[in-house]
Amino acid sequence: MKDRLLHLRKQSEALEPNAAQRETLRKSVLAYTEEFLEQIHDYGKAPAFRHEWIQKEETETDPFQAPPLEIADLMGRLKHELDDEGLNPASGGHLGYIPGGGIYASSLADYIAAVNNKYAGIYFVSPAAVRMEHALLRSTAKLIGYPASSVGNIASGGSIANLICLVSAREALDITPETIRKTVIYSSEHAHHCLHKAVRIGGLKEAVWRDVPLDEHFRMRPERLREMILNDQEEGLRPALLIASAGTTDMGAIDPLQELADIKEEFGMWMHVDAAYGGYFMLLDDLKPRFGGIERSDSAVLDPHKGLFLPYGTGIALVKHPEPVMKAHGYTANYMQDAQSEDLELSPADLSPELTKHFRALRMWLPLRLHGVEPFRAALEEKRLLALYVAEELRKIPQVELLCDPELSVVTFRIAAGDEALNDRLSEELLTSIHNNGRVFLSSSRVNGKYVLRCAILSFRTHLETVDEALQQVRTFAERLPQVVG
Repeated sequence: MKDRLLHLRKQSEALEPNAAQRETLRKSVLAYTEEFLEQIHDYGKAPAFRHEWIQKEETETDPFQAPPLEIADLMGRLKHELDDEGLNPASGGHLGYIPGGGIYASSLADYIAAVNNKYAGIYFVSPAAVRMEHALLRSTAKLIGYPASSVGNIASGGSIANLICLVSAREALDITPETIRKTVIYSSEHAHHCLHKAVRIGGLKEAVWRDVPLDEHFRMRPERLREMILNDQEEGLRPALLIASAGTTDMGAIDPLQELADIKEEFGMWMHVDAAYGGYFMLLDDLKPRFGGIERSDSAVLDPHKGLFLPYGTGIALVKHPEPVMKAHGYTANYMQDAQSEDLELSPADLSPELTKHFRALRMWLPLRLHGVEPFRAALEEKRLLALYVAEELRKIPQVELLCDPELSVVTFRIAAGDEALNDRLSEELLTSIHNNGRVFLSSSRVNGKYVLRCAILSFRTHLETVDEALQQVRTFAERLPQVVG
């Protein structure tokens, strides 16, 4: 058996390279990433979107069958297979799906977290990692006006963060299988689809979901919400959960949170605010008043991988009331008995569905401590002003219709050169033209049944020349419209 053990140890030595081998690996990886970053602003060499997809043989992509390759060969394959097709979310030209970009300091933090492999789920195992997470949560709670007694979690994104908040609401409201069918959830048709998923996954699928009508600015109408609640009460239903948005995906709209909070308090409801996109705009003094009322909600979500430009995989859940969070997520197991003794702080594993917990806090802590908050504020203000600039320039194009003024940094518009069917077709053709060009990437949606284009400006790499490129493509298309229509 000893001979076999020695043989296996020899075979597995490749998993622990020595200093010289690590240096070789790092050089190849850094060469790849440096080339990527050096080209990121050259939309000719590194377009925001490549619409061709490269088909690969299955045997090439199965790592359990493929022979080992040198690191330089693997980096070359990554460049060809990963970078040469689809969307480039790191590009400043990504103006489609509320991008963040992925700041460099966070990538270094992820490298550190992967090398030291700290387990950040339980305080007993890594007190410093848990304390770092809690400090970041307290800072974000303070930003939105939550008390220091609030609890939260740095999750993988808004989907899991919203799930944490909604199952906590379920526990606080004591929603049971016996009462679920008489329970009513109020939101709007512009609520992010991950909230519908959270309702389904969180055991609330059988509840009644009401979409509250929106005003001309695509914000929830409080007076209609109140009417719906009164009608539901008359029908013997229980108004329980109100889900508001602070930065909707389609329009960037902020619901009237103060008025909604008045209603939630009047009827004893739980109010959740999805501020995944918009929340960190509260760092701007001139925009913070628009979020007034979020401090009166019971739970909220903010995504640092949006408003703080971190790499994908960082979403924050905050809940004012610790008890329902722990009731929904806390658990004990015999093999964890050592970790459950004398903890001085709550463990993230008791505040989310995750037991396995990546050290995500480091990717947020390092750039904030390295750069301070001011560059983040400046970048957010720049994106806000860019959105206002884009809206102003689009208004000068006769064939373009803005759906409303941008409230944050999303500009939604369409071609308006004929009847509705023609406008839809031309708007879709414009988007196809932009995608085929590839230098910038916009996305589409449907608002009030109309096909619209979305220019979502949030990447820290998006600047004036980026949006000017997008605007020029819209102008060029619009100039052809008399010929197209004729």
